[in-house]
Amino acid sequence: TSVMTPAPTGHVVDHVYAIQDEFVNMYLVQDGGHYVAIDAGKDIDIVRRELAKLQVPADSVVAVLLTHTDMDHVAALPLFPHAVTYLASAEVDMLTGKQQKVPFYSNSMPREDHTVLSDGQVISLGNVKVQCILTPGHTSGSMCFKVDEKYLFTGDILSLKDGQVGPSVEFFDMDHDAAIRAISTIKGLAGVQYLFTAHHGFSSEFSAAFQTWGAAKAL
Repeated sequence: TSVMTPAPTGHVVDHVYAIQDEFVNMYLVQDGGHYVAIDAGKDIDIVRRELAKLQVPADSVVAVLLTHTDMDHVAALPLFPHAVTYLASAEVDMLTGKQQKVPFYSNSMPREDHTVLSDGQVISLGNVKVQCILTPGHTSGSMCFKVDEKYLFTGDILSLKDGQVGPSVEFFDMDHDAAIRAISTIKGLAGVQYLFTAHHGFSSEFSAAFQTWGAAKAL
């Protein structure tokens, strides 16, 4: 985690905000007086404090899109009792123990209710349009979210260093080869301008961020 470079809490671009929770980011997309959250951090007290810095009431969060269910992405879910929690249908196996990263340890969430999403599904959350893109590798149900056509939230499926996309950390992946293939899928997405990662900040130059990806993939 010492090499992770999350963005500081604050306004990022347009109606997107970052919340830094130690070594991980969650994000907020504003829709008038409401917000859609991408992930939910690792420490509920830190998320509560950072929301206050942004002057965002927790009850204004109406939906939480989980890129996956590792513990550093779900901790603050109880802050948002009225928000609908969404995750990929394939990620349910991580919660039931059917699939595990570590033997005898299953992922869990501090809320049991959730709505499942399928690959390619498009949903509308108020005025926020979300396309769901299954990108297995980090977990079996890792999912990226393309929001309003131009913002892509990738969770842990890739890294960013000096503005360039790199692979995820193999040690943390269930299937690193699958994660590599998923990055190549992401590279081909049309219309994306901004790239947001969970642990390595963001890029406002989506196409340029993939400029060296072919060489990085070969390493």
